[in-house]
Amino acid sequence: MPDRNRIRGPERRRVRRPAGPVPRSRSGVVGRRWERTGTEPVTARSDLRLRLLLSSLFLPVFLAGTGLFWWWMTQTGPGEAPSTGSLRTLTLICAALSLFALTDLAVVLRRRHRERSH
Repeated sequence: MPDRNRIRGPERRRVRRPAGPVPRSRSGVVGRRWERTGTEPVTARSDLRLRLLLSSLFLPVFLAGTGLFWWWMTQTGPGEAPSTGSLRTLTLICAALSLFALTDLAVVLRRRHRERSH
């Protein structure tokens, strides 16, 4: 028997945004993902200044590493050490870490802007 109280259609997909200021504890895109288990502090939150510092510091480092390893890979001939495959792996690792740092930087900046604008 279907549940008649269940919301269907486009009404179900609407996300209600808070009209007033957004408190620091709810500044994420989704909010709290998991219920508290009771072992963590009530005011536990990510240090956005530290994340901003680390992302700003390591994004250029990983981008430079990506470029350096890519250039080194193009200059390496067959039979040389390190091999093209290992340099390609290092290039991909640096590129993935660059993407991670860039994404984290965007999330931190968005949360800081959202906290300050409300």
